[in-house]
Amino acid sequence: IDNPAAIAELKAINPKVNVTFYPYDVTVPIAETKKLLKTIFDQLKTVDILINGAGILDDHQIERTIAVNYTGLVNTTTAILDFWDKRKGGPGGIICNIGSVTGFNAIYQVPVYSGTKAAVVNFTSSLAKLAPITGVTAYTVNPGITRTTLVHKF
Repeated sequence: IDNPAAIAELKAINPKVNVTFYPYDVTVPIAETKKLLKTIFDQLKTVDILINGAGILDDHQIERTIAVNYTGLVNTTTAILDFWDKRKGGPGGIICNIGSVTGFNAIYQVPVYSGTKAAVVNFTSSLAKLAPITGVTAYTVNPGITRTTLVHKF
């Protein structure tokens, strides 16, 4: 969601930093993601890190939970590899995927959510092992339950 106040707040922290907002739905086809990334790379020239932080916790919406939490993350990661992969002449980069402790210890009340986060952990682990040939380092950050809007319905 476009949030001009948040952008202004970030710019105020360090006026030398350029803060730009691009609307993006992680559930779009990979071709649309690549198109947006091309726009971003054309403007910024260098992108050093991708933080995949989109996520929902709603096991009543099975397809959407999988689409946002896992498929969108995989598509975004795959799309940026076209720009970063050293085998394609890219500079390398860093991917930080947001997982969850449920990726290791499922919460039985939300099996779909837990399953998507386990998939994120395993996907990222595989990417990390490819770093010597791709030049792309991959990490997963796995927070526990945090008081955010994500858990309001939980």
